[in-house]
Amino acid sequence: MKNINMSLLATLIASLGISSPALAQKAEVIHWWTSGGESAALKQLAEGYNKAGGQWVDNAIAGGDNARAAALNRIAGGNPPTASQFNTSKQYHELIDAGLLADVDEVAAKEGWEQWMPGPIKNVIKKNGHYYAVPVNIHSGTWFWYSKAVLAKAGVTEPKTEAEFWTALDKIKASGQTAFAQSGTLSYERSTFNAVLLHMGGRDMYMKFYGDKDANLVKSPAFKTVLEKFKKLRSYTDAGVAGRSWNDTTALLVTDKAGFQTVGDWAKGEFLAAGKTAGKEFGCFQGWGPKAPYMVSGDVFVLPKTSNKEAMAAQQLLAKVITSPATQVAFNMKKGSIPIRPDVDASGMDICAQAGVIALKDPARATPDPSMLMAPDIFGNVSDVITKFWNTDMKVEDAQGLFAKALTSN
Repeated sequence: MKNINMSLLATLIASLGISSPALAQKAEVIHWWTSGGESAALKQLAEGYNKAGGQWVDNAIAGGDNARAAALNRIAGGNPPTASQFNTSKQYHELIDAGLLADVDEVAAKEGWEQWMPGPIKNVIKKNGHYYAVPVNIHSGTWFWYSKAVLAKAGVTEPKTEAEFWTALDKIKASGQTAFAQSGTLSYERSTFNAVLLHMGGRDMYMKFYGDKDANLVKSPAFKTVLEKFKKLRSYTDAGVAGRSWNDTTALLVTDKAGFQTVGDWAKGEFLAAGKTAGKEFGCFQGWGPKAPYMVSGDVFVLPKTSNKEAMAAQQLLAKVITSPATQVAFNMKKGSIPIRPDVDASGMDICAQAGVIALKDPARATPDPSMLMAPDIFGNVSDVITKFWNTDMKVEDAQGLFAKALTSN
């Protein structure tokens, strides 16, 4: 995300005034959910809002960076949307600091967020004692997905250990199929790195890296092994990786052209949109063992501050609808994520979602997404090293040095 002069932004808004929808309860929502599965899920939010008496005005902009930039530009121009999507992270904290976001304390109090909201989410949507974002889901960015048909053709079943995972990759590759499907974008190269770090390096290593920004850790033999495993995955990919989107990558599994992919549970929406059933045509697992760490991330909507009472009413209604039990279930069943609320009935959700719900009942398994732990600038520096290491013949030792520098760059 581009650096924004927040002081200038605040001045512009103060001097220009903030426009708002002409009709009460009319809500223009900027988001980046444009794939088939994402669009199907988004429809549930829009229908829920419309049924509650509102009028959803959809503004879909492909790509998270593009959508966030568009929202910031609208705010700077004095014509903000009613709500805008961000990740459950620190991406919008500069807006909070500049006094540009409305709080949702009233809805949070009525719904008891303080009592049941998962800690990693609460820690980033609440600042200075106020709630500034409306969480819509809980995603986990390090799921492993697989095509049952591809595995069956290679004579393997779901790996129950890391060793079995590598054996499965070897057998799939030997059968002439693509063993590991990888997206060619920075975000999803980082996603694969995170999966290897968390599930092969372990939660402690992951938290020391992202949480403590421990430069000594990255110089250790254990971290070197993680980097070697990360790079090893490249040998199982196909020739079409460069520039390929995450959903086109998931399509390789949906159409039984690749064995495994490690990506967030939003990928499940693509399987579902294609009429596939979890446990039948495709499978999923979150690391290995009953205590495997569960990375917590997700999506939120922030509400730009306004003095217009009609716009304020629309924002409050939107926050209420998005977090309501009925909307939570309807949306997350389509999206592939799980509800933020522990009081909803998840029995009708698929086996992957139910596994996620079970994981979150154990606080020791809940692991914050990197963007919840790192400031955006450091996170960006780390991401740059990940993609350079993945896409070049960089030596592991050189990568260790660059990671150490990135972690201490601010």
